[in-house]
Amino acid sequence: GMVFQHFELFPHLSVIDNLTLAPRKVLGRSKEAATKRGLDLLARVGLSAHAQKHPGQLSGGQQQRVSIARALMNGGEVILADEPTGNLDSRSSDEIVGILQDLNREEGLTVVVVTHEPDIAARTQRVIVTRDGLVVNDERVKEPHRALGSSREAQDGKR
Repeated sequence: GMVFQHFELFPHLSVIDNLTLAPRKVLGRSKEAATKRGLDLLARVGLSAHAQKHPGQLSGGQQQRVSIARALMNGGEVILADEPTGNLDSRSSDEIVGILQDLNREEGLTVVVVTHEPDIAARTQRVIVTRDGLVVNDERVKEPHRALGSSREAQDGKR
């Protein structure tokens, strides 16, 4: 599944319709099966009460959680997240990264995050740095940070 920086939700569709569109129209799943899966995933990302709302009625963090649920709809094993926190405040960023970490830890999903934010990268298990299309550094993170605050505190302590 793919999670984009700009959410890429259809503004004229409800949250649940955004989640179920592809499974119904592309994969031929029944409306009932797709809706059940969509509601389960909305519960997983803490948005059960927002299924009938439209994206414009949600905060940026909520829209990104819908995007994560949409990425999970087809049951893949990998999530590609392109700057998933780029348009979010630090609290929402923390929530989104926490959800991605939980999916990795609890469900065994591989999560690949592209980010320019060092505090987000510090929360991963492995950091690969590229420059001009070449890998210039590839290292495992010994102790990934659990929250943005801990990353910022560690950086402040080094100054």
